Order: sequence, then structure tokens, then C-alpha cells
Amino acid sequence: MEFLQTIDWMQMLRCFVVGGLICIVGQILIDKTKLTPARILVVFVTTGAILGGLGLYKYLIDFAGCGATVPLTGFGANLAKGAIEEVHNSGLLGAFVGGVKSASGGIAAAVFFGYLASLIAKPKIKKQ
Repeated sequence: MEFLQTIDWMQMLRCFVVGGLICIVGQILIDKTKLTPARILVVFVTTGAILGGLGLYKYLIDFAGCGATVPLTGFGANLAKGAIEEVHNSGLLGAFVGGVKSASGGIAAAVFFGYLASLIAKPKIKKQ
């Protein structure tokens, strides 16, 4: 029972609410627009990269923890952060390799689990 006393319940609530709000935005985009899931993915990653590059997404990560890092916007912010850090270390070439270097674990997991999902699920094309 000691582990229950060490849990930061407010942090868990912030994580759940922020992650849920990001998911709600995605669901609204799916339901109310003609955007395909692939385009919505690109919108989320690009938004995260822009906010991360501007240094704004770190405040959301500080507030919500994994509620901000696990969704696709967090992936985009991680790409931008890695690219910026690598530019400082390696110069202009770092802009191309830094993002992939910092997000390699997420990229590998996405490829692996995407492959598993493709074996199980039957994809459907969204009607225009």
C-alpha cells in the first residue's frame, strides 16, 4: 500500500486530461472533416514539431508529462528537439539526422506495431 502514497494523483489527472483532449481533437477531425487518418497524423506531428521548435511544447510536457509526450504531437516535438540539439552539436547536417536520432525508439515501435496491426486488421478507405 506504500506505493499508492507515492503516486502523484494530480499529475496523473493532468496527464489523462491533456492526452484525452488531444485525442478529442483527433476524433473531431475524423468525424467532422474529410481529412484521412494519414493527413490527420501529419497535422498532429507537424503541429508538435512547430510547437516544439518554438519551445512552447515543453511547457505542455512539464504540465502533463506523458499526456503530452505519448500522442503524435509529442513525437513531432521530440523530432524538433532532436534536430535543434544536433544542429548545435554537428551543424546543418544535424537538422537532418537529429530528429531521427532522438525519435528512433518511437519510430522502431511504430514500424513494429504498425506491421502487427496490418496482419490483424482489414483497412478501410474513408469515403469522400
